[in-house]
Amino acid sequence: MSILLKAVPSYEKCFWDDSFAAKPIFTKGTVLGGEDFFFEIAYTSDNPLHIPKAVVKMEVESPIAELLTFQAVQQVPNMYPVFPIALQEKDPNYLRTKPGLYPDLLRPVDTTKMVFVPHGELKSMFVTVSVPKGYPAGEYPITIRFRDWWDENAEPVEVTVTIKVIGADLPEQNFKVTQWFHCDCIADYYEIEIFSEKHWEYIEKFMRTAVKNGLNTVLTPIFTPPLDTEVGGERPTVQLIDVYKTDAGWEFGFDRLERWVKLCDKVGYEYFEVAHLYTQWGAGHAPKIMGYVNGEYVKLFGWETDALSEEYRTFIRALLTAFLEKMKSLNGADKRCMFHISDEPNLDHLEQYTKVKEQVADILDGYVIMDALSNYEFYKTGALPNPIPSNDHIDEFIAEGVPHLWTYYCCGQSVGVSNRMLSMPMARTRVIGSQFWKYDIEGFLQWGYNFYYSQNSVHKVNPFECTDGDYFVPAGDCFSVYPGDSGEPLETLRIKAFLQALYDLRAMRLAESLCGREAVLAAMEEGLNYSITFAKYPTECDYCANLREKINAMIEANTK
Repeated sequence: MSILLKAVPSYEKCFWDDSFAAKPIFTKGTVLGGEDFFFEIAYTSDNPLHIPKAVVKMEVESPIAELLTFQAVQQVPNMYPVFPIALQEKDPNYLRTKPGLYPDLLRPVDTTKMVFVPHGELKSMFVTVSVPKGYPAGEYPITIRFRDWWDENAEPVEVTVTIKVIGADLPEQNFKVTQWFHCDCIADYYEIEIFSEKHWEYIEKFMRTAVKNGLNTVLTPIFTPPLDTEVGGERPTVQLIDVYKTDAGWEFGFDRLERWVKLCDKVGYEYFEVAHLYTQWGAGHAPKIMGYVNGEYVKLFGWETDALSEEYRTFIRALLTAFLEKMKSLNGADKRCMFHISDEPNLDHLEQYTKVKEQVADILDGYVIMDALSNYEFYKTGALPNPIPSNDHIDEFIAEGVPHLWTYYCCGQSVGVSNRMLSMPMARTRVIGSQFWKYDIEGFLQWGYNFYYSQNSVHKVNPFECTDGDYFVPAGDCFSVYPGDSGEPLETLRIKAFLQALYDLRAMRLAESLCGREAVLAAMEEGLNYSITFAKYPTECDYCANLREKINAMIEANTK
């Protein structure tokens, strides 16, 4: 057996045809209590060509072995790696721009089973060290050993990494994060009835994985969200509120909504992002609303409904009033709600947006109303008090001192700025955490936690085969988890890189409280001849990792 094995930093993506020798070696790192620390092990075989693979037993030796989990990094098809504009602009911060197999999917590894090491193909395994709060400070070695499965006497190969636990805990996440949670995609992919017991079970599993990875705000479908739907089309009904049209007016049932709120409390979701009250890109129509009329379940509103119609105005006011009263009765859950009018309006939509907002503004007075909005001129009109500009348009909002800023990215943010495409380095995903800190950003939105449809939700796709929504967007935009067996989501390298960004943000806030803002900023921009913005930042693959080590050293030096 001839096995090549090394530990590599967590920011490395190991493509199957990469050079083993070219991968950097990782030997040690630091971590706070209440945080996951990540690294990878890369391996390949240079056996003779007539032996296609080696078969090994994996052994783990460490005083913190119980804190370790292992996931195999799998390659997935990427037929749409990058938007043409990124090629036109010659953005250099992509790993590859051609279709092929890209490392992304993380599958849990049973360390008691065989590990196959193919000849001439680079493989990797993602290692997580989950350090509880209050864990004893100290240095802990982790040795990972590959031993020939068939010959116990053969000399094994091994690597050792040392993790130093600092005697301080990561502070709580005081930062809102939402990736839109698509209940219909769960039901459609697994071919189960919406809001059946099996659906609720799977929803819980997807929620738990989201919360584990730093998401704390959930898109809440009080009615089917009017998002990514072709004009005149519709998505499967995922409506938490029952609606009854009676001679006396509108009545509502809240059993599913109450179950949703209690489930969110159970898994750890903190905030509710209420589905948009009007259609996307213009606010011209009502969302699809289903309800009962004389005992018959029918569509009450939809694309055929003018958003400014008197009937819909009366309905949405009644619904919001009843919804808020119900949420107040659930331990004041209304205070955890944020509301949307219409997604991504522009100046052409200003008049319409203003009119539809006025229909509900008095009812939502005192609550957060926010939308993705990247046009500063629109914001200046006062029509939307809480804009969420994209990270390639946020600089103007920052320069003008707009308070309580969130930011977002989607497929359009493909040149220069941070994003999470499969074709991008993980460092490009992670760097946004330090940007959040520098500009005191309060929240982040991304539209695709688990979107398994094509563009405009025309048909469903198999995300294991199609990572781009059927050439809808560059691969990596539609979802951050894959739908695993029995409703158990499978994580990705990308969601872990973003989780590291959130950890970095929290650590930088802790360091700021101990050392002052100027000291943290100096560490962030040490050696640079420019000030970091969302559009300009170090693109070296080890920048974030090195910055975090500096931040941890500051925390350690100032912690008793």
